[in-house]
Amino acid sequence: MTIPAPLIGISTYLERTRFGHWDVEAAVLYRGYLDCVVAAGGNPVMLPPVGTWTAETIGFLDGLVIAGGADIDPATYGAEPDPRTGTPRRDRDEAEFALVEAALKLDLPVLGVCRGMQVLNVALGGTLHQHVEGHNPAPGVFERTDIAVAPGTALHGILGDRTNVQCHHHQSLDRVADGLKVTAQAPDGTVEAVELPGARFVVGVQSHPEQDTEDLRLFQALVDVSRRRA
Repeated sequence: MTIPAPLIGISTYLERTRFGHWDVEAAVLYRGYLDCVVAAGGNPVMLPPVGTWTAETIGFLDGLVIAGGADIDPATYGAEPDPRTGTPRRDRDEAEFALVEAALKLDLPVLGVCRGMQVLNVALGGTLHQHVEGHNPAPGVFERTDIAVAPGTALHGILGDRTNVQCHHHQSLDRVADGLKVTAQAPDGTVEAVELPGARFVVGVQSHPEQDTEDLRLFQALVDVSRRRA
């Protein structure tokens, strides 16, 4: 009997987009996420920030990726906006907080990428630094960063003691939510990864693993855990 490829949901953006004859609002996602999920043996399912996401409506999924993107509205963690914080995208905030809540209720494997790690932290009661230097050299340019991974963690089993990652962010975790464990840091102390002990697989990374389709370790770990559920 052939085991079907796990269905991996990935949150998407609503953006003004041009294609063919059209210049319209569309649900979009950087293709690297799709390619990494497929290369790791999963089938990607795009989840737009519209509709109602609950444990009942995402129960067909085997795993979940919360993708990177815009700054989270500071009001969601009780802060006034810093002048350098981007325009809130409340549609994504609402949808992705709901996705995280539903996934945790289902014990669904979750990988949070950049903003996705921040969503996980805020959803569980943590806060953010609204601006940090040195991890976002220019729009569309990634900063290579060496990170140290804590031993005895799920991430250590995936990446080892140290690894080099691609970062593109100007915000980072401040107060880490109760229950989350910091599993990796950059040389300047920036939190580069967290996980949720006791869950089957809930990992957040501040970097962008979807940018390197040759290094599938994180996506492979997500798909492998999700396959055991399928």
